[in-house]
Amino acid sequence: MIRFTAVLLAAAASLALPAAAPAREAASPAASQSALSSVLADPRREADRPRDGWRHPAETLSFFRVKPGMTVVDYIPGGGWWTRVLVPYLGAGNYIGLNPDVSTAAAPLQQYFGNIGTTFPAKAAEWTGADAATVRAWNTDGLPADLNGTVDRVLIFREMHNLWRFNMMHRELTALRRLLKPDGMLGIEQHRARPNAPADYTDGTKGYMREKDVIAMVEAHGFQLLARSEINANRRDPADHAGGVWMLPPNSRGVAEADKARLAAIGESDRMTLLFRKRP
Repeated sequence: MIRFTAVLLAAAASLALPAAAPAREAASPAASQSALSSVLADPRREADRPRDGWRHPAETLSFFRVKPGMTVVDYIPGGGWWTRVLVPYLGAGNYIGLNPDVSTAAAPLQQYFGNIGTTFPAKAAEWTGADAATVRAWNTDGLPADLNGTVDRVLIFREMHNLWRFNMMHRELTALRRLLKPDGMLGIEQHRARPNAPADYTDGTKGYMREKDVIAMVEAHGFQLLARSEINANRRDPADHAGGVWMLPPNSRGVAEADKARLAAIGESDRMTLLFRKRP
């Protein structure tokens, strides 16, 4: 099963794209750090905060060079963990929740991914206190053409394995590249397999992918690797669990009683953190 905390239902509808905002000055590093510290301390994040030690939101957004005032795509926002950080942090910028094109997919994928434009803005408003009208959301097959070339950052958190196993990689990365400005960047955090992991373990069904494979796939779609980080690394994770990454916290799915303490001691998965630039 795919990692999601809510099933997105209702008829598909796209939100109207507001008039382009005037160019904004990028926030200074000190101002960005202060703004993010306030966001991370917000009471609305009380249930999310225990995962900060594994997801390192401040360090990760700094590595991805995300600043208030930017236009940022949160690709497959799911239950909104990053939404509750990004919406208030971007401030006067633009947050966009984006799900893949599932118009011809099997019914379960349509239920999980579909109709985000009609359901997600209200959820994001409830989670963050923002005006729902300021939160935009689409599936990639419903993106307005005038959004192309206007996005500063696209962020993909632990979803590359789903693009790979459901044969969405080419179509989705191509759409995401079109959205980015000429100097736009793509940030990826992904469960990391060992370099010598067998092919049948890194086909997406276990959640883990080899770092060199992710880099090769993304670069083949018109991106250049700028930097990689060990911010979200966990070397205690052997990345060889029979039931995949979901056997680790916070899911602990299908774990036998005898294995619970051992897997809990590992913590969350070992993760690669990669930054790419859109290549001409």
